[in-house]
This record gives sequence, C-alpha cells and structure tokens, in this order.
Amino acid sequence: MIPKNILITIVGPTAIGKTALSIQLANHFKSDIISCDSRQFYKEMKIGTAVPEDDELAAAKHHFIQNRSIFDDYNVGSFERDALKKLDSLFDKNPIQIMVGGSGLYIDAVLKGLDYFPEVPLEIRNKLILDLETEGLEVLQNRLKELDLETYNVIALDNPHRVLRALEVCVASGTPFSTFKNKPKTPRNFYSIKVGLKADREIIYDRINRRVDIMLENGLLEEAKNLYPSKKLNALQTVGYRELFSFFDGDFTKEFAISEIKKNTRRFAKRQLTWFRKDEETLWFDYQTEIKTIISKVSDKINFLNS
Repeated sequence: MIPKNILITIVGPTAIGKTALSIQLANHFKSDIISCDSRQFYKEMKIGTAVPEDDELAAAKHHFIQNRSIFDDYNVGSFERDALKKLDSLFDKNPIQIMVGGSGLYIDAVLKGLDYFPEVPLEIRNKLILDLETEGLEVLQNRLKELDLETYNVIALDNPHRVLRALEVCVASGTPFSTFKNKPKTPRNFYSIKVGLKADREIIYDRINRRVDIMLENGLLEEAKNLYPSKKLNALQTVGYRELFSFFDGDFTKEFAISEIKKNTRRFAKRQLTWFRKDEETLWFDYQTEIKTIISKVSDKINFLNS
C-alpha cells in the first residue's frame, strides 16, 4: 500500500520550543521543514523574529526562512501558493513532512485554504487608513469590536494591517468579517496532524521575557535602527521593532520600549493560544515532554491514517 501524504504541523505560543521539536521530528522522519512564521520570511529581520540559529538550520532542511525582502509584496495568499507547491515536490521524496510556526492564519491557509472576501472600494480603505493615522489604532480596534466581536477576540490587535483588513470588509459589506470565514475549501492532497506545545502561563511569560533579553544582547537595538528608515512597511509592523521605532522617535524611553516589547509579546502569545486551541484534534504536549513520547503518539496517528 502506498503511504498517504501527511503533514505534521507544530504549533504553540512564541518561545515555547517549537523550533527544537520540529528539528527532532524532521530528523526522526527524515523530512524537511516548512517554516510558517510570517516574519521569519524576511532576510532583514533576523534577531527580532527569532530566526533559528545556524546550527539549527543545518540540522534539518528548512524552507521559507529569510527567503524574501521586506520590500517584496508578499502575503498569506502568496505563501499558501508557494508552500503547497513546495510540499508537492517534498511529498514526492517523502510522504511525511513537517511544518512549524506561530502564525495561525498562515498555517490555516496551508492546511485548509483561504476564505473568500468581497472587494473593498478604494475610498473605504483610504478612509480607514486616514482614521488610523489621525485617530490611532485603538479607535479602529474599538470599532472592530463593535462590528465583529468574534474577529476582535482572535485577531492580532497590535497589527494595524490585520485590524484594517478586517474592519474594511465589515464596512464595505455591512457584514462581520468572521462570517466570510470557514467556507468550503479546495481539498488538500495530504492529511494533517497537529502537535501543540503548552506550558503554564507563568512559564510562557518567563520564557518570553528571557528571550527578549537575549535578543537585545544579540543586537536587536542595532537591527531595529538599521530598519528604522523603512518603519512604515507592513512587514515591520511587528512586536519588537515597532516599540523600538517609538524609542527612536522619542516617544518612549529605552526602558519603556523594552517593557512594551515584553508585554506585547505576552499578549501575542495569549492570542496564539486562543487561535490554536480552536482545533480540538491537536495533540497537545507539555513543553518538557520527552521526544520519544511525542514521536510515539504521532507515529500512532500516522499508522491510523495509513490503515
């Protein structure tokens, strides 16, 4: 019997240990790794996006790591197309492949496909952009909360691009953004197994705080300074850079900017968990679970799918 194509996807909050687990699973199953982190695509953003270290990249073949520029026009639809094409070629070599990342929307795009959304008139988009520039992000967040509470509760609220996108669909269609989601999609040519890593909130927050400190020791401030002239690019509307841009603007002290990075990263981790917990079929493990236990559970699921 020909084995079925199976994509093992590792999810969980930032700083939980997804990269290390993905490499262990890739080595065990002799597979490649598809990176599904929407900011690790960009070669100019290494430190602030926690790109895997050189020895980690050498331990298993990775795809979609620092393969784009912040000046490229690249979005979730482009990634869906590119990732599916890459997976087709990888499955020809090995029916088991690994995907890892913390970007829930990008993961769902690969596993399920994108939802259809109506066209938005340019005047509505421009008006909302003007509102963002003149009134601030919080005003748009509150408006989205009124028009679509479901989206408000799961979206990356600190990402202006995401808030604008959801809000413009609400305004243009007169219908909540969330109602256009979860429609029938094109079937995939692979089965999906999701593996989630979890920990107590205090542990996650402590790991995040320590990771930010390490990023700063490794040169995050200098990296952000080099990117500062391009701060309005969508790719740079990201926790870790945006707060330092405010420091360079003179709006924040350095100490306050660092505390905001930690706070906003913790909030991001909370939203990640909210997103990933929606899938009841995910196999969840404590972040300290021995790799042999995880491999055993995943192998059982693979055998079941191939039976």
